[in-house]
Amino acid sequence: MGIKDKFQLLPIPPLESLILASAGVLVVAYMFWPRSTKIPLQPYSEFLDQVEQNQVLCVRVQPNQLVYQLKDPLKNLEDALGNVQKSVSGSNQAQQCDLIKADQTTVSDKIFLTVPLNDPELPKLLRTKGILFYAVQPESGFWSTLLAWVVPPVILVLAMQFLLYRNEDRGSLAFSKSKAKVYVEGETAKITFKDVAGAEEAKTELVEIVEFLKNPQRFSKIGARIPKGVLLVGPPGTGKTLLAKAVAGEAGVTFFSISASEFVELFVGTGAARVRDLFDQAKKQAPCIIFIDELDAIGKSRSGGTSHSGGNDEREQTLNQLLTEMDGFSVGDATVIVLAATNRPETLDPALLRPGRFDRQVLVDRPDLSGRLEILEIYAKKIQLGEDLNLKEIATQTQGFAGADLANLVNEAALLAARNQREYVLQADFKEAIERVVAGLEKKSRVLNDQERKVVAYHEVGHALVGAVMPGGGKVSKISIIPRGLSALGYTLKMPTEDRFLMTDKEFCQQIAMLLGGRVAEEVVFGSVTNGASDDLQRATDIAERMVTSYGMSKVLGPLAYEKRQQGGFLGGNEGHLRRMVSAETSKAIDEEVKQIVDSGHQQALTILNNNRELLEMIAQHLLSTEIIEGEELQQLLDQVKN
Repeated sequence: MGIKDKFQLLPIPPLESLILASAGVLVVAYMFWPRSTKIPLQPYSEFLDQVEQNQVLCVRVQPNQLVYQLKDPLKNLEDALGNVQKSVSGSNQAQQCDLIKADQTTVSDKIFLTVPLNDPELPKLLRTKGILFYAVQPESGFWSTLLAWVVPPVILVLAMQFLLYRNEDRGSLAFSKSKAKVYVEGETAKITFKDVAGAEEAKTELVEIVEFLKNPQRFSKIGARIPKGVLLVGPPGTGKTLLAKAVAGEAGVTFFSISASEFVELFVGTGAARVRDLFDQAKKQAPCIIFIDELDAIGKSRSGGTSHSGGNDEREQTLNQLLTEMDGFSVGDATVIVLAATNRPETLDPALLRPGRFDRQVLVDRPDLSGRLEILEIYAKKIQLGEDLNLKEIATQTQGFAGADLANLVNEAALLAARNQREYVLQADFKEAIERVVAGLEKKSRVLNDQERKVVAYHEVGHALVGAVMPGGGKVSKISIIPRGLSALGYTLKMPTEDRFLMTDKEFCQQIAMLLGGRVAEEVVFGSVTNGASDDLQRATDIAERMVTSYGMSKVLGPLAYEKRQQGGFLGGNEGHLRRMVSAETSKAIDEEVKQIVDSGHQQALTILNNNRELLEMIAQHLLSTEIIEGEELQQLLDQVKN
């Protein structure tokens, strides 16, 4: 007989059994617990008076209290009359003292309780009066032992059983259960590919996944193997999660949805346990789809850095478990497909992207003109539209908007229509919604003095006049001196006329000239400049620097890239742009070339405004009176600009 046969671990009893057993122990304890009767409480001063009057027979000293017994009233009367000697032997007192003869809870009409003060003279007083007094040491009985040694372990076991409560089906711990939301066939059918627009290439790739889930035999007959994992990559708001739900809806299978951040929590090993539990559930309901959103939360590369903290170790364990599960979750003829989404594919661990795990990457990019039009048509069905609405014009003006941006745009337009007490959404509501999204909310409460309004008016008209001559791939559609957003005291709205993916060096220079048009107008009219052009200068300098360091558009430095850009980033910012190591001479040449490009744009803007000095004055005065110029009126004024 082996050791395992001799010693067997007893299973933890079910939670219900422990609760019933504990309840029984408490009931029995309550039934047999001694009942204490309340002893009358007397003031300590009255007790001292009774001692002085020889009315106290005996005193029992207990922790923080005194229990005393009075003499028989007749005996007190005899003592007072002098018929009996005042001195009574200790043995006689002990025989008459009920506190000694009975238990500590004895109550009679002669026994009282008092709370003593810190009185060191009390024993001397009692001895002087010949009063018997004694102390009682508390004893730890059966019930106190029970409370000290039995009840706490029972409570601890109950708490552990509650935390580690075993699931009847899987036998997993409560905090290691997967938090994935499960959508069954009827629920996933609510979203299909018809609800997704602007991502036709991505839908084409995912249709193959749907066909495999519906008819896997057609692929297996010719020996084709469907990808185990499909990674959806793209900027935020482009519909990656919506596409995953559409795949489940088209295939009509169970859909498990979870965020990667829900795997990792405080307890070490929780993430790996939840990954195991998730795939165990998926195997039982195969064929199905597991969708992990924001995969980069647990899938970051393990090669970055050498220091490890507890959080990093936990994330790495979770990633290792995910890699293992994706390698070995074959369930026979049925299948489990893992869809994941991220907007930071450059940070993912290479082990996740190798063939056999996430075999295929599907780009879900921002929609083009036709895609934006389709998205607007889908969301426009949910609102009441006016007769003058032109969705194609709105789609043209929203270049660079993602699907979520367009959904927000439609909602903003509907809110504006409701705010204006209209039953239909008009074209003007969409134009105002675009401005709210691009430039921010109007700040009509921000009051400018007359001089500031005048400076802002000439500044914005300078942008518009230069932009009319040098469009730079756009068209000026509105001039306003109503403050918007955080710091814009006025703005010139330039809308794209078409989707552009390539820009020439000439068009970049035109954009720089238009950005500098406001500052140049201040120089021409007032002879000085303000800080209102700070954002324009920043943007103009950025364009010039990219022309030199990234696009190779410098005749002096030649077709070289002095900036290293990390590929695959969709979150923007400067974190993906790093300057290469260059010599001091090259760095100086880059700075000089950037300055030359910006100076050239400044000179072009100055020439245009000097040639249109009268028109600048006329439009600025008109803008000061109306605050906004747009539409045909603006176009007629800009048509008068001289090159």
